[in-house]
Amino acid sequence: MSETKNAVEIERIQTGVRMEKRLIKVLKAVAELKDMSLGDLLEGIVLHAFEGKSAFSAQTLKEIDQFKKIYGLTLRAADSHHLKERR
Repeated sequence: MSETKNAVEIERIQTGVRMEKRLIKVLKAVAELKDMSLGDLLEGIVLHAFEGKSAFSAQTLKEIDQFKKIYGLTLRAADSHHLKERR
């Protein structure tokens, strides 16, 4: 990822977040497609969400749909508060 002339200096920390397996596969594929780290991608998604904006262009959303099909990700936003981890 290239630096912009208005780069903002930040401090990052390591975190041990657990997420759904297929969701991570799709996120990693998108990060690879955009030539960025998974952490950078997640930061961008969250910052956009905090402002009520979409983090992705129409083209990227089409690519995400393809990755979702490849990895069998059928979860939707409506599922987010109803997920139960398999034991």
